[in-house]
Amino acid sequence: MMKTIIEPFKIKTVEPIRFTTVDERTSILQDAGYNPFMIRADDVLIDLLTDSGTSAMSAEQWAGIMQGDESYAGARSFFRFEKVAKELTGFTYIIPTHQGRAAEKILLTLLGGPGKCFPNNTHFDTTRANIEFSGAEAFDLLNPAGKDPSAIADFKGNMDVEALDRFIREKGPSNVPLVMLTVTNNAGGGQPVSMLNIRQTKEVAAKYGIPLFLDACRFAENAFFIKKREPGYRDKSVKEIVQEMFSYADGCTMSAKKDALVNMGGFLGLNDDTLAVNARNILIVTEGFPTYGGLAGRDLEAMAQGLTEALDEHYLTYRLRSVEYLGEKLTQAGVPILQPPGGHAIYLDAKRFAPHIPPQQFPGQSIVCELYRLGGIRSVEIGSVMFGKSDKLTGKFIAPALELVRLAIPRRVYTQSHIDYVIECVIEVYNNRASLRGFKIVLEAALLRHFTARFGVLQE
Repeated sequence: MMKTIIEPFKIKTVEPIRFTTVDERTSILQDAGYNPFMIRADDVLIDLLTDSGTSAMSAEQWAGIMQGDESYAGARSFFRFEKVAKELTGFTYIIPTHQGRAAEKILLTLLGGPGKCFPNNTHFDTTRANIEFSGAEAFDLLNPAGKDPSAIADFKGNMDVEALDRFIREKGPSNVPLVMLTVTNNAGGGQPVSMLNIRQTKEVAAKYGIPLFLDACRFAENAFFIKKREPGYRDKSVKEIVQEMFSYADGCTMSAKKDALVNMGGFLGLNDDTLAVNARNILIVTEGFPTYGGLAGRDLEAMAQGLTEALDEHYLTYRLRSVEYLGEKLTQAGVPILQPPGGHAIYLDAKRFAPHIPPQQFPGQSIVCELYRLGGIRSVEIGSVMFGKSDKLTGKFIAPALELVRLAIPRRVYTQSHIDYVIECVIEVYNNRASLRGFKIVLEAALLRHFTARFGVLQE
């Protein structure tokens, strides 16, 4: 029996990488205000900033693009996409949007507002921002194991259902428009959510008459974790598991730029008739007609095909194993990561990686910058830059529970030698971690500051 897991595809088209020197990258980093978001992609060797919209599309997806129906209304490409999405999710209404945050914006415009409270296992950045932009508040109710980077557990992305029940009673059911579960839990280390936890979360929400929504952008990876780890699911197909996951939900937001393997696209799935009518009205104002929703017909074709390809177990085995390989090699070298490896990324534990840098000096950002300077690797901080805030009354800095650096792996893009290069660079940065210095923010936006902030290096 062969042990090596190979990529379930052949490479047909290649894109050259422009190599830069350490001196060049030092200058580039300074010009970018020490924010990798502000670095030109041509100046990046290995881009692990995000797995969103960075997948390599298949020959079948490219063929579908050529067949895209670009009719303004009633395009056949929409109906193909709708059929695939409905078969997977079971939702009555599938409303296309240009990406996941657009679906969030529509949903939270309708349900948010001052006094409203939205619980989640862990909100990611755009979800939280859309909630707060509406005047509502976002709350994370992650289970205790999920807050410990070194703990080993099968489903560290789970909602703390007892905390959820208390939360709803304390806030009042009328102030909680929906309960959301993010699968897999991105800000919590790409950790999966069990089917039992989805079911239990639904039971709590239903007890108070509150709908359950999934943030479902990594639905296939979550389903494959369930198949591999949860009793009773080993003999079920990934498609069957996905369908069961969605059967407990009343709706979803979806960024198809992740598990649907496309460069642009998303949708809002709904069962509620009134909510769907209102959502489509907002869609027409902001995104476009309900049968294209800000997308070209070719995008809808690619999404339909990608939603199908994402369920392939050979692909999912390769996908999860390639991430796991990176995590294993770093762990063997003593590099502290959030355990166990997640589905789409490895998360460096910045608190243990650079313990001499306090949260208010952004240890994750220091690691991110050094990875780029040393090896041209672009990654992203998920810690006090992304989620830290100041107390409104005292001005005291409030750090999030986790200080992480995410190495997000684009789908079907990099080979093992690319990952081996990443491993070498991370280990070298870790071995020289005492030289890492903290940062201060010199320019920031009111929302989602990590995208555009500029930093200065703190001098010793």
